[in-house]
Amino acid sequence: MNLSSQLHQTARKLGAKPAYYFEDQVTTYAELDGAVTKFASGLEKLGVKQGDHIALLLGNSPHFVIGLYGALRLGATVIPVNPIYTADEIGYILNNGDVKAVIGLDLLVPLAEKMHHHLPKVENFIICESGQGQTQHITALSIYPKLKTFADVIAAGDLHFQGPELKEDDTAVILYTSGTTGRPKGAMLTHRNLYSNAIDVSDYLKINEEDRVITALPMFHVFCLTVSLNAPLMSGGTLLIVPKFSPKEIFRIAKKYEPTLFAGVPTMYNFLLQHPEGDPQDLKSLRLCISGGASMPVALLKNFEKKFNVVVSEGYGLSEASPVTCFNPLDRPRKPGSIGTSIIHVENKVVNELGEELPPGEVGELIVRGPNVMKGYYKMPEETAATIKDGWLYTGDLASTDDEGYFYIVDRKKDLIIVGGYNVYPREVEEVLYNHPDVVEVAVLGVPDPNFGEAVRSYVVSKNPELTEEQLLAYCSEHLAKYKVPASIEFIDELPKNTTGKILRRALKEKVLQSN
Repeated sequence: MNLSSQLHQTARKLGAKPAYYFEDQVTTYAELDGAVTKFASGLEKLGVKQGDHIALLLGNSPHFVIGLYGALRLGATVIPVNPIYTADEIGYILNNGDVKAVIGLDLLVPLAEKMHHHLPKVENFIICESGQGQTQHITALSIYPKLKTFADVIAAGDLHFQGPELKEDDTAVILYTSGTTGRPKGAMLTHRNLYSNAIDVSDYLKINEEDRVITALPMFHVFCLTVSLNAPLMSGGTLLIVPKFSPKEIFRIAKKYEPTLFAGVPTMYNFLLQHPEGDPQDLKSLRLCISGGASMPVALLKNFEKKFNVVVSEGYGLSEASPVTCFNPLDRPRKPGSIGTSIIHVENKVVNELGEELPPGEVGELIVRGPNVMKGYYKMPEETAATIKDGWLYTGDLASTDDEGYFYIVDRKKDLIIVGGYNVYPREVEEVLYNHPDVVEVAVLGVPDPNFGEAVRSYVVSKNPELTEEQLLAYCSEHLAKYKVPASIEFIDELPKNTTGKILRRALKEKVLQSN
């Protein structure tokens, strides 16, 4: 079984039931499954074959759902990409990922026109109408022969299309996650990885046909992909698709559609809690809230639960594990500050540097094993071997357990910064700053932020005394996605180093903590 075939079975059983609401328009399971089949057929008629790579540069929309499941039904591999990435970031992923077709908003047509000469493998750009794109001069573009519309691809498809047989170990999705080298790594998730995690999460959270799930997390993010999209669709639930997170819109949708589940990162909960028009009555239908992507401050968790009278269950996951490995159980006491216990079919344990399991209370690296663990990084065998050892995925996160099997994230082994649920690696930002002609040295670290959990701060040694913070921030904005751009840049005379000349981020962090 896989995501595509399970969706088809659900549609045969619950064809008239709402699969999702988007902008107050309903689509049934039968309509969704039909669109998926026709889109898969339309892709095949464009020359897309089983095993080809297709990129989705889309926000939360029916286009994403149909594009994802349509590509999977054809046996293609899907590469979701954050559409707000810069041209440099998108170009790297499309080239490294050997992408043959791109599905994106018409707003990205100018970017495609600018980039397509550097993307020789991309044969088709399939554009989705946003209502904001300017297409009147589109026939004059040099990219025009490669352009197709999403609607035309579906219209050309055959509703009786029979896709190829999918093997459970075939790569279904490649998720690019930031790497310590400054370049993203493509985590290859198989059909078995994604299906097993969606089903196991659904079972663990008791998601069923009566559930209505607010889908506000970005669909291109693995947290949303499994918890707020795949798991509900595998169980016959209904998605309430939110194009872009907005506290006002969340409360409006909640009041109108009476959702039963909401999944978000701590930043979202903070904004909902602080929203001046947030009425607890609007969220009274929720049976469960789910938090992930970053550790949720205990004070925020308790204040949210007190105001809205709903349980918030924290979990843990990572792209390489499809992503969920832990959740606070629903049939036992929830422990604030804990990521919970291992979900069904997944093992978590804390080990020392020799890979030996540590007793409760001791801190070590969290490792994971299960049907959800990726097959490896795309075209990176050495990185794969360093991350997966004897079937165990080494997460790079430091954790501990208690006597009841609850896990606690203590710190990050790597210097990962999480800004509003998004991963930012210091090295990636440093690489950009080092390319500026006036920058001599730079160190980047995460600092506490009341709204986003963490913020990126850069410490720069410059050879130009007239270089300003504003100039460097503008430079970063040209080369980095918005959430990766430093919130602040501090100029200093010298960075702290050890005897070998290595820059000591820890010393800078201690300085920040002392100043606060």
